[in-house]
Amino acid sequence: MTQGGALLDHRLVQTAVIGDKDSDHPVILPMDAHELDIWRRMHPSYDYWCGLQLGGCGGQLTDRRYTNKVCHFAHHATAPICYRTANGESSADHLFIKRGVRRLMDKRQLRGKVQTRDLGNGPGDAVDVYLTESRRRLRFQLSPVDYRAWRGATDELGADAADIDWIFAAEGQITQQIIGSHGYCLRVRCETVGGERRVHIGAEARDRTVAWTPLEDCALTPSGIVTPHVEEIRLSFPRPKPSVFPVQGGLVFALAPDAVAPADSPFTLEGRHLLVADVKPMDSPIVRTVISLPGDTAAPPSEHVYRVPDGARILVAGNGREWAVEANRYMRLNTHDAQRTGLWTPAPERFEPPAVRPPAPARPVGQPKTPAPAPVPARMEVSKTAATAPAARESLTRPEIVTALRDALAQCARERATATWEMLAQVIGPALVTYSLDDRCSLLVEVDRPLREHVPVLSALIRERGASLSYLPSVLARLGVPHAEQAASLQIRSWAVVESERAFAAYATPSRAMSARYVLVPKASKARQRSAGRRIASRPKPSSVTRVRTLLSQLEQLRPRLQGAMARQSASKAISGGQAWLAHLDGADQPAQQQRKLAAQTPESVIGRLERAISAARDDIKAAEWLTQRKD
Repeated sequence: MTQGGALLDHRLVQTAVIGDKDSDHPVILPMDAHELDIWRRMHPSYDYWCGLQLGGCGGQLTDRRYTNKVCHFAHHATAPICYRTANGESSADHLFIKRGVRRLMDKRQLRGKVQTRDLGNGPGDAVDVYLTESRRRLRFQLSPVDYRAWRGATDELGADAADIDWIFAAEGQITQQIIGSHGYCLRVRCETVGGERRVHIGAEARDRTVAWTPLEDCALTPSGIVTPHVEEIRLSFPRPKPSVFPVQGGLVFALAPDAVAPADSPFTLEGRHLLVADVKPMDSPIVRTVISLPGDTAAPPSEHVYRVPDGARILVAGNGREWAVEANRYMRLNTHDAQRTGLWTPAPERFEPPAVRPPAPARPVGQPKTPAPAPVPARMEVSKTAATAPAARESLTRPEIVTALRDALAQCARERATATWEMLAQVIGPALVTYSLDDRCSLLVEVDRPLREHVPVLSALIRERGASLSYLPSVLARLGVPHAEQAASLQIRSWAVVESERAFAAYATPSRAMSARYVLVPKASKARQRSAGRRIASRPKPSSVTRVRTLLSQLEQLRPRLQGAMARQSASKAISGGQAWLAHLDGADQPAQQQRKLAAQTPESVIGRLERAISAARDDIKAAEWLTQRKD
């Protein structure tokens, strides 16, 4: 910028306060000589000070008029030495913001306090506003701030406030984080108009565009400072998503019957139940909090205890002060397991005298005796808390049938037992027997959906005539198990046996590590099927195959703990060899050379190789533990 051929110097003092050194009434001296003449005629009585709230020395200033350079303020000869560093137009923005907010509060007849803050860089670092009636704070952050400083200031301001509005002068990482969680961020800027700086409030959207509104046109409400553009964004942006952290090891919970979740909770979502519960994560004390459960079924009864075996998550609200537990799948515990959690105690039994039964009428001679109904096998006596209520109802909804069936199969897994469809019907309801094969298939898909590697498929526990279900391939295909409908029936039976063992391990008390899920392969070509048929004709004894599977599971559990390279290599080689041998027995499609090699192996050689690898693994683990003890 030039005037009369001379370069204008913008480094001189442009802002001052009126009245005295402690004043918070700021002014900007016009840079142009003609504008300064008009300013002097309008304000002949003004005296100017290098105000303390500007970071100045407190000395008196005089306005200097120039035609060959910028008009500016100058210190009197008697003024003390001044170390003020911020001299430009923006150096008094905090005072203009303070004055603008005061005017807006007076206009809206709001009570409160407005003050500037020195956060280490000078008195213009921030402006704090406290609205008394709504207990709301506004922080105009004018200096740069990092996450830790912002988090600390949020905690400080929130100690006596219901909520906080942050308004930033500059865009940065914090503004982008706020936009990510709320859909917008409030910004502030000042524009020079005559001897003032006019304050504008902006609403910055996700695309980083900012819509500005003069401060005097904004509203101060119980929900904070509002511009027309803020209202538009709030209406269109969904509720902020909380931060999510997985829970390791599962948890148990019991609903608090008389407690109600807050109506304005940040964890309220359409299609989910938000309830208050007493929650006990594994190896942790019990804590009361809110829990979010799927809303596609009725909320579970509060008189029972439930277990979330996996998939539980901790939800943390954006303010960092509220949290909840989210669970998408849970199962009801039986009375014994529920009592062990500390969340439930059985009610004392009352003594009731036995009812007097009338004598049975005499049976005419020759009339056959009416057979008594077949008792439910002991292994299928699913815990009364899990099955009595559904069985007692005349009709169940589809979600209730799914839950009851899942609970019954989970109880079977705890008892290391299998079940038939007829046995399940005795527990859940006789209508289950009338289901068509397609209906049964659809029901089991709902029980086991979604398919997860670390969650066993409970449908594998159901048997018909001693074998796996004839329609199990359809269930597995709809769940997403690869090659389920292309695999041979022998593979499906092997898959069901392995998956049953996985279920027994998962639901054991305490739970045990599960082996890997059996991998299905498509049926081989006709020539290889004939070859497989010859191999199957001389199939080893079932006890040998079971022994191989047991040793494989043991070695797989030991492998992560191995320290020595030789032991790890031996274990990996034995595991891959054992798995290949089992796949060969099941007719897997393999190269001809490998088939001949596997066919020549006897069960004893495979078992011996696995036992030697297990022995070497245990020796390696013991040696590593001994070395650790020596170091300690």
